Amino acid sequence: MSLEEKVRALREQRAQYETRPQGVGKDRIRAVLRRIDCDTIDMVDVVFALLDNEMDSWFSKAPEGTKFSDGATTAHLGSHVGILQRGGNKLDREGRDYWIKPLRDLGAIEPIYFDSDRGIFIPGHPVPKSSNSAYRLSEGFRAILVASEEDWKEMLTDWIREDRIRERAELQARMAERSKHIVDTKHSDLIAVCKEVYVPSFLPGYQVIFVDETDGERVTGEALDSLSEAGIAITLKDPMPDILLWDPSTDWLWVIEAVTSDGEVDIHKLSQLTQLADRSGKAGIGFTTAYPSWKDAARRQSQHKNIAPNTFIWIAEDPSKQLHVLEMLRLINSGNWRIDAD
Repeated sequence: MSLEEKVRALREQRAQYETRPQGVGKDRIRAVLRRIDCDTIDMVDVVFALLDNEMDSWFSKAPEGTKFSDGATTAHLGSHVGILQRGGNKLDREGRDYWIKPLRDLGAIEPIYFDSDRGIFIPGHPVPKSSNSAYRLSEGFRAILVASEEDWKEMLTDWIREDRIRERAELQARMAERSKHIVDTKHSDLIAVCKEVYVPSFLPGYQVIFVDETDGERVTGEALDSLSEAGIAITLKDPMPDILLWDPSTDWLWVIEAVTSDGEVDIHKLSQLTQLADRSGKAGIGFTTAYPSWKDAARRQSQHKNIAPNTFIWIAEDPSKQLHVLEMLRLINSGNWRIDAD
């Protein structure tokens, strides 16, 4: 009897697979995974499967008392989710990069190997492409899932803070939620997101000294004071950046253009604002074009292709990274890019 046939038989024994393994329901799993941007249906169900300490292990040589939660292969997990939980077909093995790898990268799931000769699980996947390669929840992550209602959120926060990848995932989750409200966004909303998320993440030490987001008076009295402190005098001939920042420790300026319809940092704008920085005696100036989403960026750049070289692009819905736009000729001349010819 194949694995799938065995699991279908188990499914029939349980007319409906509804349980709370280790006292944990899917609502808790979903809430935890949402904090690290992993709350897909498949990942929720995979974590649910790896909590299953009621089902005996599906390894044929596992010692008596070994449970499914002690370790399960990709095939085991695909069958548990697709057949046992959902009553359909097992998950496609090729999809494991979407429902195992992200959780493994975050340290929520760890790789293990079933040593059938000794009847024990050992860490890692020492034998490539072995049918005995398996996975289980890391103890730290499992502890969060089974914790009390009063404790799990604080435990999750501590766990996230232990790892930079987890911190980026949390930022991604927060911005994914925020981006729901800036799709078809107002310009001012994207500017606010740039100030709240992009600046602290990528421009620590920079102070906002000017924001152009209203239709009224463009340079307010407060902005004039900030510009004066930074040694900047904006004239009517200067382009008005959406956000102008200054780092007092380096005397650098930085410009952010928040694009919802147009207004990228193109060659013309870069040239004009570089002249402003030079005229003001600044040590340097940097530039970022911000878009609400990848869709918006692709729509604009597929048509205009106007982002200036040596500037940055930031996508609000994908906030944990920024893109550095480099000019091909400069890369070739620097020796950092090689073109091989036959």
